[in-house]
Amino acid sequence: MATAVETLGKLERRITISFPLTEVRAEVEKRLKVQAKTAKAPGFRPGKVPLKMVAAQYGYQIETEVLNDKVGRAFNDAANENQLRVAGYPNIEPKQESPAGVLTFDATFEVYPEVEIGDLTTVEIETVKAEVSDAEIDKTIEILRKQRVHFHTKGEAGEHGDGGEAIAANGDRVTVDFVGSIDGVEFPGGKAEDYPFVLGEGRMLPEFEAATVGLKVGESKTFPLAFPEDYHGKDVAGKTASFTITLKKLEWAHLPEVDAEFAKSLGVADGDVAKMREDIKVNLEREVAGRVKARNKEAVMETLVKTATLEVPKSLIAQDTERLAEMTRQDMAQRGMNVKDVPFPPELFAEKAERRVRLGLILSQLVGENNLQAQPEQVKAQIEDFAQSYEDPREVLKYYYSDRRRLAEVEALVLEENVVNYVLGLSKTSSKVIAFDELMGSNAQA
Repeated sequence: MATAVETLGKLERRITISFPLTEVRAEVEKRLKVQAKTAKAPGFRPGKVPLKMVAAQYGYQIETEVLNDKVGRAFNDAANENQLRVAGYPNIEPKQESPAGVLTFDATFEVYPEVEIGDLTTVEIETVKAEVSDAEIDKTIEILRKQRVHFHTKGEAGEHGDGGEAIAANGDRVTVDFVGSIDGVEFPGGKAEDYPFVLGEGRMLPEFEAATVGLKVGESKTFPLAFPEDYHGKDVAGKTASFTITLKKLEWAHLPEVDAEFAKSLGVADGDVAKMREDIKVNLEREVAGRVKARNKEAVMETLVKTATLEVPKSLIAQDTERLAEMTRQDMAQRGMNVKDVPFPPELFAEKAERRVRLGLILSQLVGENNLQAQPEQVKAQIEDFAQSYEDPREVLKYYYSDRRRLAEVEALVLEENVVNYVLGLSKTSSKVIAFDELMGSNAQA
């Protein structure tokens, strides 16, 4: 029986729950008798163990189960009776002062907040758009060519030429021996034999690559190399080493021609280069559309965070903080990292968790008030869009519709898109054209 509902703060509430001790004892005795029917003990046949022995073995466990069940049901009944929307889980503690023969508990919890969303017709949101031009297609083709590069001995004649003078230059693949020392003493990780890398890719420190450029096979060079203060090798970080390198092998990069064979290698069966370029354009446009949608969605979400007023339940933030920490732990473990003893302080995730919970409450309010739920036809259309880049779209449909959790992920995406479209439809929007490289998050040349 709920005897009171107290308001402790803006969202914090407390309910006092009490019930007769006789009810607990009666239920415990009832469950002990059920347990006794299958209980086992040395010297007794199953089901013939004396009730006192059953109580001694299972009494504490059963009493705990009964209390949890009765308190849980009483709390849910009280919350329903008082029309309370409970956020998170209640903290239930036994009350020290209780009438004789009565068990009393205090359940402290938070309720969902009232969400006030500002006038969306007055907000200004800048959206972005981008186009795929021939330059982006050409750049993508160059990347694909580099992924299919072949290396040949530099300076030796072959069917593709000799690659020029046999001197190491950017773009060449070199194979070297090297040894490094600090104050005349070799250090761990500072020595290797037959070590290959491509000059100009930035795989080695700049001083190392600069010293390699200009060498011929068989030549050696000794040079100083200053390790950065933040170098991953703590033993050498911030120190200057002396390195000696010897060039053992020099190869030049032969990129495939953009021809029918190249097109076939990209899945264009008839080798039509024009069709290959069109396929690349379609894929790039799909990628651009996805990134534009993501950028615009983020602009809408940021606007909603700024215009909405609400108190965020601490219990929900705590739950999401734990969820984010666990997701990070699992991700690191899947990458092969040993995370058994790695601490994951809650403060690392608290800010992100607070924003996620805040946005979730805002979206829930908008969806409920404006009927923005994901419709089955929208979900199907979204999955069909995913399937366009796969050889067998039917398998993609089967993949999502065979698992309710996967389907729920798509429904969440559609719901967010419905909210974005709703907000953009109300607000004052302006559109800015941004460069392809900026949208893709990199201005690096291919």
